Amino acid sequence: MVTRPVRHFAGVLLALSLAACGNAGGPGTAGSPAIDPRGEAVDGLLVGHRLMEAGEPELALKAYLRAAAEDGVSIDTLSAIGSANLALGRLGQAEQILRRALEIDPNFVPALNNLGCVLMERDKIGEARVVFQQAYALDSGETDSIRDNLKLAIARTESPVYDEDQEEKGAFKLVRRDKGQFVLLTQL
Repeated sequence: MVTRPVRHFAGVLLALSLAACGNAGGPGTAGSPAIDPRGEAVDGLLVGHRLMEAGEPELALKAYLRAAAEDGVSIDTLSAIGSANLALGRLGQAEQILRRALEIDPNFVPALNNLGCVLMERDKIGEARVVFQQAYALDSGETDSIRDNLKLAIARTESPVYDEDQEEKGAFKLVRRDKGQFVLLTQL
């Protein structure tokens, strides 16, 4: 059987607990900023772009995902999510998301440029060159980074696959033995 003073003490303790919870983190609480519940949140894309500039792609990705959840999936959010994944080295995810963005708008230059970068990283140089050419044409050559990316892709596609000087260096030599038989020799 619980005595009256114990019930009274439990009631006072409960009231104090609820009062403490009611003021936790609320406006005017010492040490915490006042929050205006009617205020507008900062755009997640803007926050993400600033975080990317600051070299924080993981936090930027979270901001971009929040923007997609709040404002819906758009070409801008998909392109931003793809670029954050590219910065994080998640090339498969970045490629998939950027291709999805380009399904919405095949002429969106930032998504094209970022897709080209992903393709370069994945050694799909020929496809990257085509994507950079498309981005460069749509951009009218105004963006230096797109032009530089295109130059790099062109240089990599035009470099010889077989180095003619390789034989002179003595690394490998292809010798014909009989009809249709070849032997690859090396000097050790």
